[in-house]
Amino acid sequence: MNDVTAHDALAGPAPFVAVLRLLLRSPTFVLGALILLAWIVCALAGTWIAPYDAYASDPLSSLLPPDHAHWCGTDQLGRDICSRVIVGARDILTIAPLATLTGTLAGTALGLLTGYVEGWAGTLVARALDAVLALPLVIVALLVLAAVGASNLAVVLVIGITFAPLVARTVRAAVLAERHLDYVAAARLRGERAYYVMFAEILPNVWPPIVVEATVRLGYAIFAVATLSFLGFGIQPPSADWGLALAESYTLLAGGAWWAVAFDALAIASLVVAVNLIADSLAEVLGS
Repeated sequence: MNDVTAHDALAGPAPFVAVLRLLLRSPTFVLGALILLAWIVCALAGTWIAPYDAYASDPLSSLLPPDHAHWCGTDQLGRDICSRVIVGARDILTIAPLATLTGTLAGTALGLLTGYVEGWAGTLVARALDAVLALPLVIVALLVLAAVGASNLAVVLVIGITFAPLVARTVRAAVLAERHLDYVAAARLRGERAYYVMFAEILPNVWPPIVVEATVRLGYAIFAVATLSFLGFGIQPPSADWGLALAESYTLLAGGAWWAVAFDALAIASLVVAVNLIADSLAEVLGS
């Protein structure tokens, strides 16, 4: 896959189909997509495909190592870890995409505004976004969630709002490269309003970096949700969320019960890696 091929595809009459064909030629994309698809199936049909009830405890079967009956072993309450890993995909694959969508929509609007509006107003907003970017995501999220309380909606909004300046910076850079081109000048000469020029003229021409940025943010959102759950500020019990499961079981490592932690950690890692593989392939194809 080379830049000429990708450019020619994007310039064709059906760019989505052309981009998809290029992506399907990439082993990296196919591998990432297959892993992500497997977890999506688990999220949608987890309760039907899990071998046991993910929430049913059995004290007599606590901390059993992996065997033919329990492929991933059991936790300290005797719950089947394999079933919990499968069912646990649901919450993280609901909250992380919603947070990413929130941040992408808000960041795209801010990026269009700060990139299109010339003068001190656009510059002032851009500098304010740069100041926000200096703050660590997890620290900001912890402070806000400690103040408003932990809930799924709060996690979505906090992560989304924190991601918005990152997306805005990418969109602004793309808009700055477009705003003085002929098609924008022609729209202004026709008397089109600023919002029309931004959303109807410029936005369709800057979608590739937005798609790539959103995919990258999704990987970070998955890790952020798991981290907040691990720290007790994300998804709350009795969920089978992977980050929450790690928080409940990591002390068991000292006793040799490695399986109580390993499979949830591998689930998080595999999902993040899959999303990053997709993001890398998109960046290569879209030339971002």
